[in-house]
Amino acid sequence: MSANDYIMFSGGSNLSLANKIASRVGKRLGSIELKRFSDGEIWVKYKENIRGLEVFIIQSTCPPADNIMELLIMIDAAKRASAKRINVVLPYFGYARQDRKDQPRVSISAKLFANLITTAGADRVMTMDLHAAQIQGFFDIPFDHLYGSSVFRGQFDHLKENLVIVSPDVGGIKIARSYAKLLNCGLVVIDKRRPKQNLTEVVHIIGDVENKDVLIVDDLIDTAGTFIGAIKALKEQGARDIYGAVTHPLLSGEAIERIENSEVRKLFVTDTIDLGGKPHSDKIKVISAADLFAEAIRRTFNNESISSLFNIDKG
Repeated sequence: MSANDYIMFSGGSNLSLANKIASRVGKRLGSIELKRFSDGEIWVKYKENIRGLEVFIIQSTCPPADNIMELLIMIDAAKRASAKRINVVLPYFGYARQDRKDQPRVSISAKLFANLITTAGADRVMTMDLHAAQIQGFFDIPFDHLYGSSVFRGQFDHLKENLVIVSPDVGGIKIARSYAKLLNCGLVVIDKRRPKQNLTEVVHIIGDVENKDVLIVDDLIDTAGTFIGAIKALKEQGARDIYGAVTHPLLSGEAIERIENSEVRKLFVTDTIDLGGKPHSDKIKVISAADLFAEAIRRTFNNESISSLFNIDKG
């Protein structure tokens, strides 16, 4: 492999997606050894020469926290192996919900992990659908923010004539607007309150959903409390068929059971988080984000613009 080439490696958080990305660009994943000592310490070794090469490390930082440590150690190992440039591909950037100090004596964990990734030696970061777009400013290195709306493109064309897009909270308006513009349909916002973590209540709905098909869009779905609350409120306001398009399927706790028992027709998610060990529901359909990340990686290496891959409504 020449110095004018690049190589991709994957951590253990989502090997399935990493293999798909490598396949899309016509490459294999590089050989790496990841071990755990008996006390739980993580050990990393690149099993091939990466001196002078451009390296792409693919790793979602979803729970458990070992995924974050694994990523940091992989970055450090690549830096010490004299990689030319280290590009970190985070299909899902965990801890992004902790992006501000919203109460006394709490950490801004999103900033902490941005600092750690940069300090470990990353030269560039790429991710998709951050919980808050301004998290890009936490990084002091180039940052590419891709959008999941392009992954779901074409799934809802048959609903355009009677469809409205719903943002489940005020913070998701920008991403919801991108879907509304893409599908040329109306936009509705749900005003919600969060009394405590993983608990939400719908206050009121801003917009008309009566006799409309509804697409709820969001960056992530965790316990599904927000999602199910939105479905119930929309049904009470006369909505017809309800669909969901959510980028990152954390699906913790009783989320899958709640979705299965809800009135949603279909929930579309991506494979930024591996669902291999989760129970299955016929209401959940996984759309791969591999093509989007593969094209972004190819363009990054070739120093081509990737703005068209994350171009959304700027209004």
